[in-house]
Amino acid sequence: MAYTPPTWPVSVKGVALDGRGRVLLLKNEREEWELPGGRLEPADDSPEEAVVREISEESGWAVKAGPLLDVWIYQPLPETKPERRVVIVTYGCTVLTPDTTPVVSHEHKQVGLFTADEVPELRMPDGYKQSIAAWYGLQG
Repeated sequence: MAYTPPTWPVSVKGVALDGRGRVLLLKNEREEWELPGGRLEPADDSPEEAVVREISEESGWAVKAGPLLDVWIYQPLPETKPERRVVIVTYGCTVLTPDTTPVVSHEHKQVGLFTADEVPELRMPDGYKQSIAAWYGLQG
């Protein structure tokens, strides 16, 4: 029998800071905070293009995708969908509209802006926390 390698969806996410240096996060249906972004679609020319599109759709912010921050594998908790793994690709993003109040889209329950000191205490995957810390580290 021929070996068939696993295929996992790819999700591109952006770390974006407002004019006061707070990171934009969205609350999902699992009651976790996450970075804005979404699936890499066949029509996207690049992952960077996808993250720009997704952040605009999910928050109303215009951004420019910057450096690649991290790549990691998200695996939901066993009681959710343990077989579904997602490759997460995160980019640091420059917000072109930093003083615009972000809006919450139909895809999420809530939008929030958090300082670097608040992020470690939030309910969210560690991979997101690492990406956020990396972007703050490059800002400074």
